[in-house]
Amino acid sequence: MGIVADAVLEGGGEVIGVIPAALEEKELGHHGLTELRIVASMHERKQTMADLADGFIALPGGIGTLEELFETFTWLQLGFHEKPVALLNADGFFDGLASFVHQLTRDGFLKPEHEGCLIIGDDPAALIERMRAFEMPRLGKWMERLKADER
Repeated sequence: MGIVADAVLEGGGEVIGVIPAALEEKELGHHGLTELRIVASMHERKQTMADLADGFIALPGGIGTLEELFETFTWLQLGFHEKPVALLNADGFFDGLASFVHQLTRDGFLKPEHEGCLIIGDDPAALIERMRAFEMPRLGKWMERLKADER
């Protein structure tokens, strides 16, 4: 995250960081940002970042990256936001994850319309253009349809 933040700042962009106080106390905060917001918890951090964001792009990373990716993807599926969620699939890093998400759909755990909401690409500029064009599909009350399908 720090490398991306530094690159954005060097390019003249603005970067808002959000960090829980417990991590800031361990001197993990980046103090060269445009703004650094210190919050009480990881949950408040994620909510604040979601509120500030126009969309979400996961870069290759670890378990924390996946946790935040799936939370924002779930919030999209549930209609808590309508912002695009994307994976920058650099060097095929997310190939296995993309295959797994497709398996979720194939096995009936994810609707095809929701699978299509996860934008995956390996070209950053093209990925951003796809995100700009993103529109959340109108599925109505998908939980009610799910219950009707069980009858």
